[in-house]
Amino acid sequence: MKVTVIGGAGVRTVIFINGLLDRYKALHIDEVILFDIDQEKLEIIGKLCKHVVRRRQQDLNIKIAKDPIEAITGADYIVTTLRVGGDHSRVIDETLALETGVIGQETTGVGGFSMALRTVPVLVEYCELIKKYAPDAWIFNFTNPSGLVTQALRSKGYDKIIGICDAPSSTKFRMAKALEVEEKDLYVEFFGLNHLSWISSVKKHGQEMLGQLLKDDQFLQDVQEFSMFDSDLLRGIELLPNEYLYYYYHREKALENILKSDATRGKTIEAVNLQMMKELQEIDIDARPEEALQIFLYYMEVRERSYMSIETGHSKAEQIEKGNLEVPDGMGYAGVMLDCIEGLQSEEGRYLVLSVQNQGCIEGLEAEDVIEVTCKVSKNGIWPVPVGKIPEHCNVLIQAIKYYEKLTVEAIFSRSKEKAIQALTLHPLINSYSLAKVLVEKYDKAYGEIFK
Repeated sequence: MKVTVIGGAGVRTVIFINGLLDRYKALHIDEVILFDIDQEKLEIIGKLCKHVVRRRQQDLNIKIAKDPIEAITGADYIVTTLRVGGDHSRVIDETLALETGVIGQETTGVGGFSMALRTVPVLVEYCELIKKYAPDAWIFNFTNPSGLVTQALRSKGYDKIIGICDAPSSTKFRMAKALEVEEKDLYVEFFGLNHLSWISSVKKHGQEMLGQLLKDDQFLQDVQEFSMFDSDLLRGIELLPNEYLYYYYHREKALENILKSDATRGKTIEAVNLQMMKELQEIDIDARPEEALQIFLYYMEVRERSYMSIETGHSKAEQIEKGNLEVPDGMGYAGVMLDCIEGLQSEEGRYLVLSVQNQGCIEGLEAEDVIEVTCKVSKNGIWPVPVGKIPEHCNVLIQAIKYYEKLTVEAIFSRSKEKAIQALTLHPLINSYSLAKVLVEKYDKAYGEIFK
């Protein structure tokens, strides 16, 4: 089977390939095609990927494609992981938002809005090629803002597309570690939207334990995703939150921490990636592949340790030892994708958190609304675990963000500035017509008149 990665020059591709190596034979995957419009960067990332395969003495075939049709033709599974406009577009998104007094995080609020405006039209072009050259392929969308992008593509009739995110699986991993249990023995049920979800059930060996976990201050501190929240809040809502809810529940703290920091998250990532690529361009990767891989791993660790540190005001001060770093196991989006493929190939199936259409899962949402929820994945298809009626405080937030997403989709496809302003006006992190109007004008100017 053939897997294609569109956006293959992304730095996480190396970790993606390493994750594949543990499971590609069992899943009958024998070829991975990498494509990206940045061919120079793709060449570097491709060499690192091939070295990762060789150093583990595996026979997975990695190919670099020169054009998208070559990459897509005959693919069985396609991963879309794009950053239209590159790293600097994220810096622009965040800077313009902060100048206007709002949070510009790339998936939540106006940052995600701007990224979707640039990204959805490009992904539609790729999806048209997929429909023509790989009509039976499953598409795993990892492009942010994943939920909104998946909603947009679903609305255009691309039915075999699944939104994936590594936040829920990473949270479950850290929960299992804190509880000192195997992941397979822990069932964690999520509901909501991408980067706007809650955990409603935690079962160890089949026994519900959410209530006792909410009372356990040590557990709440030991799991990174929960430690940033006020524990009284979590006990009050009687749910465990997705980490991105920090921007809603502690909005003024996040904004204050970002404003007083020397750099936004986007600037931090841009600086790390630029320095990484500079050093990789200066080394002969063919002659010194392990040294090049260690450069890559060092900067990926720097990047990982800076995650959410600006917004929460907490940084990880441990020193990183250069030269002997291990390649991460690819638990992130590679793990989610592979789990989904494994589920689709099995009779027994498995439970995964995916962005799929609601189809009656959450009461009060339309059938075609894309939600992020625990699903049963097997040869019989992908079926959301029924949720039913949800707490009203969750419903209010979900309804607001879902309406914002659908208005944004309308704005993108109609190129309507008025719809775009309506969408941002309703977003809880903007919640102002005058601010929405200023923001839409700023992004329209920055990216060359997106609207007609």
